[in-house]
Amino acid sequence: MSTPTFRTAVVRTPGAPDPIEIIDVPVAQPGPGEVRVAIAAAPVNPVDIAVAQGFFHAMGLINQPEYTGLGWDFAGTVAVAGPGVDLAVGTRVAGMVAGFDRDHGTYAEQVVVPVTGLAVVPDGLDLVTASTVPLNGLAAAQIVDLLGGPSAGRDRLLVTGAAGAVGGYVAVLAQDRGWRVTGLARTEDEEFVRSLGADFTADPEPGWDAVADGATLQERGLALVRDGGRFVGVRPAATPAPERGVTVAAVETHPDGPRLGDLLAVTASGGLPARVHAVVPLESVADAHRAVAKGGVRGRYVLKP
Repeated sequence: MSTPTFRTAVVRTPGAPDPIEIIDVPVAQPGPGEVRVAIAAAPVNPVDIAVAQGFFHAMGLINQPEYTGLGWDFAGTVAVAGPGVDLAVGTRVAGMVAGFDRDHGTYAEQVVVPVTGLAVVPDGLDLVTASTVPLNGLAAAQIVDLLGGPSAGRDRLLVTGAAGAVGGYVAVLAQDRGWRVTGLARTEDEEFVRSLGADFTADPEPGWDAVADGATLQERGLALVRDGGRFVGVRPAATPAPERGVTVAAVETHPDGPRLGDLLAVTASGGLPARVHAVVPLESVADAHRAVAKGGVRGRYVLKP
């Protein structure tokens, strides 16, 4: 009797011209507190491009002997609930997996995850759109947590990459914390950035009270912060060295089911931007990676197994 398998996309030789393969791996059963989800949609994120290119392998963050799994977030339906899990089969859910050093990701037909990181998708939100929220929405929320609230007279926040997925979410969520937000983006993205309720700049001057560096400007972003201000980046293993009394931190996005539920609800009501560029089959993952790597894509490529 053959062992049941499912398809998943992996990187066997990072940095190779065509590093992505789709392989069959054995189906895993969920343990206590876990759920197996049949994936309906999984977005392509810039971090996946960096994994395929070998960026995190070179940093020593990935040490998989055979292959490395791709994909961080997903939406789908509960296929099997493990012991102690009170989620009915067929429930629509979204979530993310954490960490770089893993052999399976969400570019797959299914995934086994702890139920604590899942959120039920609201009825008014389709699964493709919902799949684009977990990684970037939670990253943005956790960036805002690291920023904290502004102090009196010190409330000017510059969000770099404000037309991107993380930056766009930060621009909205930071306003809820009391920040006066200006988004840094290309001139052609001004209308979108202003639609978030933020001011816009394509050429910022130094002196900001805080910078949320969604564009990974790193040291160039840090230089825009005033003395004693705050800088929050998105590369936890490569934060700029603190200088001039600036507080430096970086988000290390982690699953958070309750927080994700709130973000999905706000997205369903139109309060957060959710942009899908294209839906493509899992077999087209390499083409999607190449398109995203070229830059300038607004909205997510979403893989459909």
